[in-house]
Amino acid sequence: MQIVEFGAGTLRFLEQPPQKVPEGGFVWIYLDREELQASLPALQQAAQSLGGSALLDLHLKDLGNRAHPSHYDYTSIYDLVIFRRLATEEEVKVELGDDDAADADKVLATFGRIRTRAIGFAVFDRLLVSVHPAGCQSARTFIQRYLGEVVRNEGVTAVARTRLPGSPADLMLRMVNMMVDSYLELRKVLSAELEHWQHALLAARARGADWAALLSARNALHTLEDLCEEQNDAMQEWLDGQQEQPAPWMTQAERDGLMARARDVVEHIERVVHHVRRMEHGAETAVQIHFSALGNRTNEIMRTLTALTAIFLPLNLIAGVFGMNFEFVPLVHQATGFWWTLGTMATIAIALGVVFWRKRYLARTR
Repeated sequence: MQIVEFGAGTLRFLEQPPQKVPEGGFVWIYLDREELQASLPALQQAAQSLGGSALLDLHLKDLGNRAHPSHYDYTSIYDLVIFRRLATEEEVKVELGDDDAADADKVLATFGRIRTRAIGFAVFDRLLVSVHPAGCQSARTFIQRYLGEVVRNEGVTAVARTRLPGSPADLMLRMVNMMVDSYLELRKVLSAELEHWQHALLAARARGADWAALLSARNALHTLEDLCEEQNDAMQEWLDGQQEQPAPWMTQAERDGLMARARDVVEHIERVVHHVRRMEHGAETAVQIHFSALGNRTNEIMRTLTALTAIFLPLNLIAGVFGMNFEFVPLVHQATGFWWTLGTMATIAIALGVVFWRKRYLARTR
């Protein structure tokens, strides 16, 4: 369990929760989900003394549930926000195992490797409790950032820059915004893979497509869309609650800055949802164009075969006439009859071929 005390332009990393909140500051308690039960007595005591209320048992279960969807709930003392972030590459490898490493180069492989992790926040007026997966990169990034910004002087930890969060809600929004940024980065990778698949699908010499990979990608996009909609609903409900019942100790400038950051997070989530829906529509359109192209190729092949059949029909007619079992057939008993017939058939075939070529019935498909 990590404990960070934010003051007026300063911060301290503590071993134990403080007895009271610093003037003009707040306390951040960060712990892994695996140690939640072991740290529960100390956590509840800190929530009671620093936040004014212990965490409800139902909310503790939500914080400890690694499969919990994005969600927002509240009490009269604190807000509960659960947000699902993208799993890191190391976490994906651990979950899927070494056997999945060979599938990384397959078509649309990134779609099948999308995994998420739940992070829970209990946001008090002067206390933030966050529960993360083990080794969470989100919390480590902020801790390392703040460690890099501090300067120690005579046992007091002061901050070289003043870009510290001003409230628990502000810190929570900063972490959520960083998680949403990872979804924005994921869009580029997914779009590049989907575009490459579409070009391969619509290539003139394409022999087929990996439809199993496409179905997996569509399922991944549907899951990602549902996930982002849940995130959007949770953050929108939290934003509505802050607008209806703002913290009384906040100044108008602090409240405006917090609302602007929250609206920015919601807007980023909406951008991800819009992009996912656009990719779904693009995949559906590519499949429709693919089958339309296949139908067009089939029609062109049938047109060519029909033209060739039309060329040989009069030749078959001539061969059928001279194959009749009559005693007297013109040209049959003449020495040049065969050559006249063969020349006539060649002339008819060439003439029909030229006519069909000019009408582009025998045009080459590009």
